[in-house]
Amino acid sequence: MIRTRTLLAAAAAFLIWTSAQTAVPETRTALAPSDRHAKISRVVTVLFERHHYSKTAVDDALSGKMLDAYIDAMDGNRQYFLASDVAEFQRYRTRLDDSVKRGDLSAVFAMYDRYLQRTRERIGYARELLETEPDFTIEEDYRFDRTDLPWPETTAELDEVWRKRVKNDALSLVLTGKDWEETRKVLDERYDRVLKRIEQVNSDDVFEAFMNSYAHSLDPHSSYFSPRNADEYQIQMSLSYDGIGASLQLQEDYVTVLDVIPGGPAAVDGQLKPKDRIMAVSQGPDGEFVDVVGWRLDDVVQLIRGPGGTEVRLQILASGANPGSPMSILTLKRDKVKLEAQAAQKSTMEVERDGRTVKVGVIEIPSFYQDYSARAAGDESYTSTTRDVRRLVEELKAENIEALVIDLRNNGGGHLSEATGLTGLFIGDGPVVQVRDSTGRLEVLDESAPKPVWDGPMGVLVNRFSASASEIFAAAIQDYGRGVVIGQQTYGKGTVQNLYPLDRYAHGADPRFGQLTLTIGKYYRVTGGSTQHRGVEPDISLPSSVDTTVVGESARPTALPWDQIRATDFSPRGYLGGAIDYLSATHEQRTVLDPDLAYLREDVAEQERQREHKSVSLNIAAREKEREDLDARKLALENSRREARGLEPLATLEDMAEEDLPDVQLNEAAEVVVDLMSPEAEALARNAPPPGT
Repeated sequence: MIRTRTLLAAAAAFLIWTSAQTAVPETRTALAPSDRHAKISRVVTVLFERHHYSKTAVDDALSGKMLDAYIDAMDGNRQYFLASDVAEFQRYRTRLDDSVKRGDLSAVFAMYDRYLQRTRERIGYARELLETEPDFTIEEDYRFDRTDLPWPETTAELDEVWRKRVKNDALSLVLTGKDWEETRKVLDERYDRVLKRIEQVNSDDVFEAFMNSYAHSLDPHSSYFSPRNADEYQIQMSLSYDGIGASLQLQEDYVTVLDVIPGGPAAVDGQLKPKDRIMAVSQGPDGEFVDVVGWRLDDVVQLIRGPGGTEVRLQILASGANPGSPMSILTLKRDKVKLEAQAAQKSTMEVERDGRTVKVGVIEIPSFYQDYSARAAGDESYTSTTRDVRRLVEELKAENIEALVIDLRNNGGGHLSEATGLTGLFIGDGPVVQVRDSTGRLEVLDESAPKPVWDGPMGVLVNRFSASASEIFAAAIQDYGRGVVIGQQTYGKGTVQNLYPLDRYAHGADPRFGQLTLTIGKYYRVTGGSTQHRGVEPDISLPSSVDTTVVGESARPTALPWDQIRATDFSPRGYLGGAIDYLSATHEQRTVLDPDLAYLREDVAEQERQREHKSVSLNIAAREKEREDLDARKLALENSRREARGLEPLATLEDMAEEDLPDVQLNEAAEVVVDLMSPEAEALARNAPPPGT
């Protein structure tokens, strides 16, 4: 059975060099490749060359990509290595392919040794700087995004980068009300933790980091998991622990939210978002916050996990917020992730149109799930997305809905069979998706549903985090002319992965080898176009705060390209070409007139303006004014929306509750599907030419 990978699995929570480990700290001399690493390297290389979809040869060209990816994994923001270090590493540019084939990883560890040396130097210098309080009245900027800059040429140049970094770290704390002595103490402890963390890196960490640089040189979704992280991956996927239900990774010195797991306490609360950064953790309602910037990932995870029913508080720096921006406090109650909370949920909305109220059904699907074990055991009542949605649609029909919205926002995928089964509920019998493997063999996956469970007006709401199985469903609904796709261009993950347990290759006294996920196939729409890289383009686009330049397959340098094969035989259920133009026009009218849509559009524009900044002022007065101006703009925008809605204005942003903000995208999706019911849209769809004419 083919199973699509979720975004959680695709990104893999513990794949960077600071992976979650609990090993006893090693000395620098202990960092060396082992015979086990050599064996794993040779096995993985054979699997790559034999089974990867692209049939990429492990040669000099790939060697160069490995080198670049490994350097980027160690110092992507270019603030540790000198230009001379990187120049020295170039002697390995055409050698790493031979190294992985032979299992000789001495070059890999030599480069990491240099990184370890530079990190120790930088942290030592940063702590020296704390002996003197910076002058926050000087007019100067700190460039926090250095990914496009060259590596510093001299130690003096690198010192200047770090002087400004430390000053920015300090200013960020001063702006929260701390005096210099408190600030100095927090930063000294933070930098000390960074140093301790790198001293705890073991040889498996280094090996795993390089193996993932190697795997990601082929494509973003092929990954290597060490034995420890293979176990952690299974925990994440099974959700069998008490915690908050979030997958975390370490980016630079920040513990960052990779994904919010459907059904967990964080997802139910709704405030924690992907790419949010956890700055501090507190136990219980009154516990003291512990600054966790610079901590090892596993140590932070242990702070956040705990007995079910207990509270944990997180200090959050929001996704996209610049260093020094205001932080929020999030209180969550730990719990088991409830399977029923992950299941599809229904609700209804009312849309006023032409003097009457139209009831619209909404089904939110957080993932494409299936209790495979129960099904294999013969349990006829096994849980599945398709079964649940069928039941929910019947219940909504009994409530006399006239239109339906399937909400797939943030749905990262799941079981392929559920994507095809769900499609069958709305198109009936017919092909859903084509799958091509690394040998070129093509399989068309059909659904044999006798008749649709819903044949009325429908829409599919998506965003950039809708991926994999979500894209298969949305593409089929669009290609069959069965409904209108609304929202944002989807993620673009149109590849198939297979899991290879590597322990089968361990012999005798060898310890465990871990596991490999390898891209072995590609998905294609019934029309022949791939969902890979391009995703699904919505028929009606809505503003979204998700930045498509950093999120999505097209943002991944080694992503497999889009391509097209021959269409398979299928019979469209409708043709919405002319109707889409009408829906777009009515949507644009609402964009101008609807205060909630205007708010969303302006809020997204403000976030885009903030993302354009790659530096921040190190002048305290300028930073305070920037913060005040930003808060003033946000308050004015919200009060403009409230005024248009006849609501009382707010005095401050602190008065605004999360529940005060409407789900603008869902509301507009309901409006669009009601537009689809109009005589004008029906006439345009009915009179439209069939596909291909």
